[in-house]
Amino acid sequence: MKYTGKDLLELGAPQGKQIGQLLRQVNATPHTREEVIALVEAVKPPPARPLMSEPAPCQWNLSPENDDEWANEQSVKATMAEVLRTPCVIEGAVMPDACPAGPVGTIPVGGVVATDAAIIPGMHSADICCSLMATVFNDAEPKAVLDKAQSITHFGPGGREVGKQFALPDTLKERMRQLPMGVQQLSAAHLGTQGDGNHFLYVGVLESTGQTVMVTHHGSRGPGARLYTHGKKIAEKFRQVLSPETLKQNAWIPFDTPEGQQYWSDLQVIREWTKRNHECLHEAVAMTEGTVDTRFWNEHNFVFRDEKTNVFWHAKGATPINDEWLPDTNGTQIIPLNMAEPILFVKGTPNEQNLGFAPHGAGRNVSRTKHKKRLLGETDEAVFARETQHIDARFYSGNIDVSELPSAYKNAESVQNDMERFGLADVVDRVLPYGCIMAGDWQQDAPWRNKKKRR
Repeated sequence: MKYTGKDLLELGAPQGKQIGQLLRQVNATPHTREEVIALVEAVKPPPARPLMSEPAPCQWNLSPENDDEWANEQSVKATMAEVLRTPCVIEGAVMPDACPAGPVGTIPVGGVVATDAAIIPGMHSADICCSLMATVFNDAEPKAVLDKAQSITHFGPGGREVGKQFALPDTLKERMRQLPMGVQQLSAAHLGTQGDGNHFLYVGVLESTGQTVMVTHHGSRGPGARLYTHGKKIAEKFRQVLSPETLKQNAWIPFDTPEGQQYWSDLQVIREWTKRNHECLHEAVAMTEGTVDTRFWNEHNFVFRDEKTNVFWHAKGATPINDEWLPDTNGTQIIPLNMAEPILFVKGTPNEQNLGFAPHGAGRNVSRTKHKKRLLGETDEAVFARETQHIDARFYSGNIDVSELPSAYKNAESVQNDMERFGLADVVDRVLPYGCIMAGDWQQDAPWRNKKKRR
């Protein structure tokens, strides 16, 4: 007999493109009913997985010392309790810089989550591979490096103008072709751009030697954001079949599927592009401002794979200290605190407490909006003058962003104390601050806002 799609659906075949494939197979040659049922059973998805009744184990590496820190910790605990009920999750950890990053059930900043053969796009976030790169110069002055860097870098929305773009290396350009078309389109214009928010370009002096150091902090910009959107759509399709109870932000892509293999490969390309995004800025400064002693980098918004077990470690604002996950590391990782504090160079050893991670910075106890409200009654200029009096602080847009000044962040000393208390990493050197460039409040002069003012 000839089977129809309705026949196969009545036998329990799943909706989708597999119906057509099954139809062609069962109608190409005669099949008994039993054989057809067996073929249908073979393509059926596994039973939907419910949320775990109890959260997976979690290592806590923060010790609150005031009301803001206590309130922040409770918010982080509430969101991690839901994150850790996701069916594919094995365990998690929370770093000292932890703070909520969305609705309850969203991995917090400073969160680490291990999964069984599953990639969760929502846990590396839209800023895939947000990372830090440091260049140590042999013979350069801090002010000259900062001035040159300001003339080269690009903060704010969008990409570079035509004529001011950096060239993609041919090998990377070829690798970018494997990515979805929307990702490829931004790869040239966004190269050498740093975005906004807490991203920065920092110049200081290495405590141990007095050498000038430049540190950049930014991620994969538009290409990463578009791949994230692509990954979220794939994960959502799997969620609807594999675990409808799972929160959308925790939907996963099974690694043992063609989609999982491709997404993992795509992440590696974005990692390579992001590293190049840092390098082109550092190389352009180094062309005129002295020779390079050393350069290194590390990402803190990424997914790291244990190839022996296929356990995937998702770090949302957590710095990996496991050299097995960092093929191009020199063993030293970078942890900034705020623009007026030293940047830490650290080394660490994976253990049962840190699970192979350290904090990625200072983090926040309150939101940007709440921090701004606390400063009502003071002008932005007065706050800026008070908090940056010992450094050369600059905002690329020309507009002060008080939500990125030092008081917006957790106490730097407390974060360092927790690093020591919980055995997360050891400080091996520090970059003492000279100056810093950040995007600033570019929205004050956004084209749409200026247009509204003219009206």
